[in-house]
Amino acid sequence: MKITAKIALVTLALAGGALAAGAPAQAADHVAFSIGNIAFGYSDGYWDQSRHWHTWRKHSDAAAFRAANADHYYNHRHSVEKAKGWRDSDRYWEHH
Repeated sequence: MKITAKIALVTLALAGGALAAGAPAQAADHVAFSIGNIAFGYSDGYWDQSRHWHTWRKHSDAAAFRAANADHYYNHRHSVEKAKGWRDSDRYWEHH
């Protein structure tokens, strides 16, 4: 499955779950979360493609990214890695 299709499915699942709960404020939270800009995910947060660090807003955000991007999710804290988990040699999003 192409990465674009995975992102679309995960985004729909996140938005659909919030809407089904009947909480418009929660739905807005999920819309603001852009899974397409994440470079590398870790248990404690993620690097975006512009090299900015973010903590996960919700555990479900981390789980959704992990499900769609297993090759770029690392199940440990970013701080245990060299360069705090930023991987200059793995800029996979530039090749898709």
